[in-house]
Amino acid sequence: MQKDSGPLRPLRSVLSLLAGLVFSSLAGLGAYQLSQDPWNIWVFLILSLKKCMPIGLITGASLLMVTKLGISMLNRLHQ
Repeated sequence: MQKDSGPLRPLRSVLSLLAGLVFSSLAGLGAYQLSQDPWNIWVFLILSLKKCMPIGLITGASLLMVTKLGISMLNRLHQ
């Protein structure tokens, strides 16, 4: 029987390291902006819309494709 390592297992990969750095940096930036100006317009604009704009969907899909392309290029370099 295997031991349960919990909900999170370290992947020990560069991709998980980069993802952690990017998302923690974004969280830190948002926290810093709100600490400087509690009425930060961008935060309240996003919260007040409560819907996803089409340009946001296109941007998100484009970023995912660029990320996928970058990962496949890195994999080819390592082979």
